[in-house]
Amino acid sequence: MELWNSTSGNGFTMVEILNDSGSPELLCAIIAALYMLALTSNGLLLLVIIMDSWLHVPMYLLLSQLSLMDLMFASVVTPKMLVDYLRGKNTISFEGCTFQMLVVLISGGAEDILLVFMAYDRYAAICHPLNYMVLMRPRICWLMIATSWILAFLNAVILTSYTMHFPFCMSRKINHLLCEIPSLLKLACADTSIYELVVYVIGVIFLMPTLGAILASYTFVLIAVLHMSSDKGRKKALITCSSHLTVVGMYYGSAMFMYIQPNYYHSPQQDNILSVFYTIITPTLNPLIYSLRNKEVMEAFKRVLGRLTSVQRW
Repeated sequence: MELWNSTSGNGFTMVEILNDSGSPELLCAIIAALYMLALTSNGLLLLVIIMDSWLHVPMYLLLSQLSLMDLMFASVVTPKMLVDYLRGKNTISFEGCTFQMLVVLISGGAEDILLVFMAYDRYAAICHPLNYMVLMRPRICWLMIATSWILAFLNAVILTSYTMHFPFCMSRKINHLLCEIPSLLKLACADTSIYELVVYVIGVIFLMPTLGAILASYTFVLIAVLHMSSDKGRKKALITCSSHLTVVGMYYGSAMFMYIQPNYYHSPQQDNILSVFYTIITPTLNPLIYSLRNKEVMEAFKRVLGRLTSVQRW
């Protein structure tokens, strides 16, 4: 079987998820609307956190990074998918596929680590309120953010480089919505069993300890909340933590199915549904989950909106 690599000038053909659906125009419109909502809601949340000084606290600093990661996740896949459908050409170059995989791995890995730090932030705020500003001082916050991005970047560069070094067969159709490791390894004309095991181990190392740390943090938080004497404080803590746990459930559910579930359990239909979920639906829901149930964010949004309106009038 003929092999090719990046020097041959060829690209990949992606699965036509929109054309393969029963109503491609309707699905295209829904995905476009969800992407615009994700772009708008995450962009607004970022803007509000940056512009409103009341939100310059550790929890919202970490939340702003989550919005940035969601913007990266959605923007590296959805616009291309919509453009490909409109022009009737569903291809991606070798370089474009490499870039897409790199960005997906960076944003996904960084979000995995960031969710642990967000859980620790809630643990510190609720279980150690008197020491909160010491435990989450600015230097620590920026160290958390830098750690999330740097570890994710290093992991993404290593995995992307090694995945794309394999020789690929001339059957270049990726039976998947985007360029991800499991779908590309199916096209490799070489023994990838050892590397698949390495990817599986890395997935376990990235996901399971972080999930365990999050669950441990919220176990302590729940115990502390149940012992609170103030009903108002208990309600506020539960709303904040339930929002975080909802996001954690959506992220880890899809990530574990994609990277920890053995390959022989994977099916193209299941993988594409998961891809739509974590590249389009999750980035859309995350800012809504954190903002609509959060009075501080809504009040800050009103303040920023009023400030911008007054500037325009002046």
